[in-house]
Amino acid sequence: MSRVVVGLSGGVDSAVAARLLLDQGHDVSAVFMKNWDEDDAADYCPAAEDLGDARDIAARLGIDLQTVSFSAEYWDRVFRHFLREYEAGRTPSPDIVCNREIKFRAFLDHATGLGADYIATGHYARIRREPDTALLRGIDENKDQTYFLHTLTRAQLARSLFPLGTMTKDEVRALAHRCGFPNHDKKDSTGICFIGERRFNEFLARYVDKRPGEIRTLDNRVIGRHEGVVFYTIGQRQGLGIGGLRDSSEDPWYVAGKDTAANVLYVVQGGNHPALYRQGLLASQLHWIGAAAPGVPFTCQARIRHRQPLQSCTITALENDHCTVQFDTAQRAVAAGQSVVFYTGEVCLGGGIIETGLNGNDIEQQ
Repeated sequence: MSRVVVGLSGGVDSAVAARLLLDQGHDVSAVFMKNWDEDDAADYCPAAEDLGDARDIAARLGIDLQTVSFSAEYWDRVFRHFLREYEAGRTPSPDIVCNREIKFRAFLDHATGLGADYIATGHYARIRREPDTALLRGIDENKDQTYFLHTLTRAQLARSLFPLGTMTKDEVRALAHRCGFPNHDKKDSTGICFIGERRFNEFLARYVDKRPGEIRTLDNRVIGRHEGVVFYTIGQRQGLGIGGLRDSSEDPWYVAGKDTAANVLYVVQGGNHPALYRQGLLASQLHWIGAAAPGVPFTCQARIRHRQPLQSCTITALENDHCTVQFDTAQRAVAAGQSVVFYTGEVCLGGGIIETGLNGNDIEQQ
């Protein structure tokens, strides 16, 4: 029997994870992490409701629940990085940094101090223990969360448990219903890690200055105004405010490029416009879960966003902390600051931060 501390969020996934661990005979306790103290407005982050749900589940399971704040660590290690990336005109993935720095560092350290052998979360992923530690995709392709976990180390994985990795979301909800958990049909969280669901541009504007500028077509025709290029990402359709234009079709407009220095947003019409696609990308800040980087050229699969079907690709160059990736099929909306994550079959190899898309188009996607 192992001592396991579960990160109990108040959601159905962590609740079922705790139930499964008890069924397996582990000595289980739980921690509720509250890591955002800037405001507790009910319309933004229902932390009180989540804590109430976590307490209810802990009571039903008969396990101890401790509330811990890692708000200082979150601000220093996650949110500052989030703001720096946006100020640079990039589109970061805060959940990836949050997993690395909070859930599998600060929380793991705290649980270790409590005498835990393992921590457990409700992530949809699997861990292979032999012959070496590896991160595997979850069985549920629609919920697989290895994209958000690819920066974990073997040491972190060795101390972690993912009880839901062999289950589908439907199976998890069905088990929660059979257990009598009132959160069995609770909506999944889709907001920023620990901050919640918000009107994103309004939230970001509290920390990043608005800098209005021009919206241009690829031939430099000015067709509108934006609030600041940092508030837009490659491939975005909503929020451009571009109405019907003379000599233009009725097709919607999409962000195709950002010139952060000139404060210009470039747009194109049609979701399949060639300017939205890149054949490859350059990535940096590489992390490999295994002991060493692969030799090149290296053929594998990759995804550039969560839930994207795996794309066949070749890592054609790998030097220091950078790699060049060539895809078999051109990729839509390659955004700087997002992550590219590599796979061989069910094994997640690691990944890196996208620096730029690579193609012969006029605008470098960033």
